[in-house]
Amino acid sequence: MASSLDRTSLSSPPKRTTDEIYSTLSIWEGPWRNKQRFLQSRGYMLRPRYHPDWIPSWRTSDASPFYAEDGIAAPPREYLMDARRIADDVPVYIKQVKTGDNESHITSMLSSEHLRQDPRNHSVPVFEMFPDDEDPGISYMVMPLLRLIDEPKFDLVEELIEFADQILEGLLFMHEQGVSHRDCTYKNLMMDASAMYPHGFHPVHSCFLPDGHTFAWPRRRTSVPVRYYFIDYGMSTYFPPGTYPRLVVGVEGRDQEVPELSDDVPYDPFKVDIYIMGNLFRSMFYDKYSNVDFLVPFFHHMVLDDPEARPDAVEVLRRWRIVRSTVSTLKKRWRLRPRDEPWPETVMYGAHTFLFAVVHFRKYVAATCACIAALYYGMLR
Repeated sequence: MASSLDRTSLSSPPKRTTDEIYSTLSIWEGPWRNKQRFLQSRGYMLRPRYHPDWIPSWRTSDASPFYAEDGIAAPPREYLMDARRIADDVPVYIKQVKTGDNESHITSMLSSEHLRQDPRNHSVPVFEMFPDDEDPGISYMVMPLLRLIDEPKFDLVEELIEFADQILEGLLFMHEQGVSHRDCTYKNLMMDASAMYPHGFHPVHSCFLPDGHTFAWPRRRTSVPVRYYFIDYGMSTYFPPGTYPRLVVGVEGRDQEVPELSDDVPYDPFKVDIYIMGNLFRSMFYDKYSNVDFLVPFFHHMVLDDPEARPDAVEVLRRWRIVRSTVSTLKKRWRLRPRDEPWPETVMYGAHTFLFAVVHFRKYVAATCACIAALYYGMLR
């Protein structure tokens, strides 16, 4: 029979109290708390949770830590933290990078002043980059607070078209600068949705307002300007002008369906970007929605096994513009219909979408007629 000492040693550790669960910083949060005063001196304020003298708000009130903003821990990303720019209270991300590494070099280059002026540039903007106060081998990149491209989910065909317009012109622009992303998958495409959330949103619990518990109702993508960006150039390759052949090796990357990835046989990374992007349109839109068949002739050639048979970014954008021109104004206003949606829901939502589309189509026709009339009477004068 096991002794009481044996039973004690085999028992589970004591349960933590609710206060301990919410007030204990994780191993990836602690280092950011240690940098709070330095970042404040640089003009950026971390959330109260990461202040060195933080006292959890629920200890001095009747509130539950479950509803307290300072009880919300950052996700397990030791290199990334949210903050606010003190000068104008704009929410930002601060990313820790190695000073002068590949990622910081390419990101800064694409965010340089003269390239940022080009509206086709969809590389994430870098507001500022500065070195650590103790370790010169560490630097911090300050970028806008972004959201995943499908949070909230795409709703209308028109929203998909706008996304494709932006991200494909951004891919071409990037390639024109000699940069191949090499990992431009879903997780590395983000959107600036600040216009969709006029009262802001919480950087961790993004469905809520900055207080962390009040639901944030988003505006439609079609009613406000939304901009899409490429992020994370950690795997990217930059080829200076005149560099040939433009080949690489390596099997890293989130999209492991790319057929030519190899540690031994060099391949064209720009054609890898084309495959990844085509695969994204196939898996994220065509496989999920039943009324986007117009995408098939567009992405079909992008995901061919033979890299030489795939179009380059110039041709991809040209073909896309042809495809998008075939989508009627009425169809653009149609909602994206999930393939696994039960037919009663299709009928119910379809009727609502049809009425919505007709109303907007009538507004479009009325505005067009008014414009033509104004031009006509202007010519008579």
